[in-house]
Amino acid sequence: MFKNESGSGADNRLDDAGIPMANREEADINPDLIRREGFASEAEYRAYLATLGREIPFDAYVVETVEISEGHALEGRLRELREELETLQARLHVIRRQAVTVLSENARWADASAHAQLGHRPWLKLAGAMAAAFVVTRGLRRLPLGTVVTTALPLAAAVINRKLARD
Repeated sequence: MFKNESGSGADNRLDDAGIPMANREEADINPDLIRREGFASEAEYRAYLATLGREIPFDAYVVETVEISEGHALEGRLRELREELETLQARLHVIRRQAVTVLSENARWADASAHAQLGHRPWLKLAGAMAAAFVVTRGLRRLPLGTVVTTALPLAAAVINRKLARD
């Protein structure tokens, strides 16, 4: 009895795919010729072919199967890589959109902060302060500081001596 057969009757015989056999002639096939599992070795395969009465080259069958399975594996891997690339592109698009949002929000925050500190037209006031600092720096560079320090140093020493004398 086959492992897929139930013991109740001959009408319940199944083929290799587990489908009931259609007619009585199929049910009378020699059970030695029906293989339900793979071959353990090449010798077992050749013995099975000898029972069938024909010869099929084992090497050609195996090479063809391996090439087909490698091709399917490569196609599957390529499909996986394409899906992963699409996923990464979608993530990159989201990151770019978030970066634009962050930059625009930072610009709005800086503008609001400047308005809060300086009132209306803060950039004009900042430009005026920068221009004033430039003019003052130019003026200080033109002063003869060596002469001013030389004159002011004895006066500062006299003030310090007076303070120390009082104490």
